[in-house]
Amino acid sequence: MNDFFTLEMLATFAGLVTATGLIVQFTKGIIKKEFDDYVVRIYAFIVALILTAAFAPRGEGMQGVLVTLLNAVLVTLTAMGGYEAINNPTAQ
Repeated sequence: MNDFFTLEMLATFAGLVTATGLIVQFTKGIIKKEFDDYVVRIYAFIVALILTAAFAPRGEGMQGVLVTLLNAVLVTLTAMGGYEAINNPTAQ
């Protein structure tokens, strides 16, 4: 394994979750200074949507758009859930 992060890895679900989590965690300070926490969640979805649309395989037409949106929601929820599990593992 000579590469840290490849395009092939980014095209997978785990790669999209990792990239979304990293981008949001390193840039959310800019967003959080001006807005509430729910805006950070919307920001995470936008990042996931952009990455999913750019790198994940999808269908054609309206079906492709819906699959991309659903995949972006799954990536967002997984990335945010992973952060919550690491940040506060004892939360109820």
